[in-house]
Amino acid sequence: MAQVKNGDVVRVHYTGKLVSGDQFDSSVGREPLEFTVGAGMMIKGFDAAMPGMVIGDKKTVNIPAVDAYGEKDPSAVIEFPKENVPGDMKLEPGMQLTLSNQEGQPFPVVVTEIKEEVIILDANHFLAGQELVFDIELVEIV
Repeated sequence: MAQVKNGDVVRVHYTGKLVSGDQFDSSVGREPLEFTVGAGMMIKGFDAAMPGMVIGDKKTVNIPAVDAYGEKDPSAVIEFPKENVPGDMKLEPGMQLTLSNQEGQPFPVVVTEIKEEVIILDANHFLAGQELVFDIELVEIV
């Protein structure tokens, strides 16, 4: 039976969870996820789990933050002047916003704190700094 190797296009079902058991994503009930193994389409730890699997294999892998979405980057925490926020906008911690960088490209941020003069925004990926657990089932090698 064929084993997955780098460069193969595969289709998998997966469920992604935090170490606490809280689920953040799953393909269950949807079409399987299709990607090319080793092409950088997936987080490093997910890609690394694929070689050697055969159709029908199921495995659970723990992926440290460094091989997932990386550690939290302190430089991605931004102090944003309150005066630049529209007066009718009610901000609350945990609220998700979209800002634009100097090239006009949008990027998501989360309001983490509201101070007197500034709002603290976190532009880290919401899974940065987290060890992730994935249940993976190989459905097909295309």
